[in-house]
Amino acid sequence: MEKKPKTSPDPADFANVRDWVFDLDNTLYPHHINLFAQIDVNMTAYVQELLQVEREEARALQKRYYHEHGTTLQGLMLNHGIDPDSFLERAHAIDYSALLPDADLGDAIKALPGRKFIFTNGSVPHAEAAARALGILDHFDDIFDIVAAGYVPKPAGETYDKFASLHRVDTANAVMFEDLPRNLQVPKALGMRTVLLVPRNLDTVLIERWETLTEEDDHIDYMTDDLTSFLKGMQPAL
Repeated sequence: MEKKPKTSPDPADFANVRDWVFDLDNTLYPHHINLFAQIDVNMTAYVQELLQVEREEARALQKRYYHEHGTTLQGLMLNHGIDPDSFLERAHAIDYSALLPDADLGDAIKALPGRKFIFTNGSVPHAEAAARALGILDHFDDIFDIVAAGYVPKPAGETYDKFASLHRVDTANAVMFEDLPRNLQVPKALGMRTVLLVPRNLDTVLIERWETLTEEDDHIDYMTDDLTSFLKGMQPAL
């Protein structure tokens, strides 16, 4: 990697930002909360029932679709013609009680000048439930989800274009916060600042190999394991 991501925000880099774009899962809440573990179980069960295969085979196919298509849903739609809405409802039938109100995060988001968006490969109901549990839902102007994206997930370039066009985002004055390096490639190419959220105690957290930062990820401007502290660190110039 020719350029290593900065770990402390330079307020001057964010002084002109007017559109703040946040992924949801493992971004607005820490990776260790691991809501996705519940979603993962639900998706495996869905694939198992759909194809009438053993759990191990269902899980392997689920992960392959996720890797190849950006979401398990996209792979199932392309290869099996499933109803996306029923899948999303089943996948997100989870317990949100692990998410607790985070007043500090809410204050940090509220203080940001301009518009704030959630941009997720999940659904609006899932994003609303998670953000409401965190006590931050009211601080966002809109949620752009997989349905608004026409079920074409990040990291597809057309999905970012659709989001930017819908909300008239000036990408030169925007920043995106994400937990997956590959999902920041297009935002960087569009001129956005990019911030990667990484798990705390990274060495002790099990993550998929395609979720990790590699030597090829020169499109990451900043990296942090504490979103609240990072946002507060930008305040002097805001």
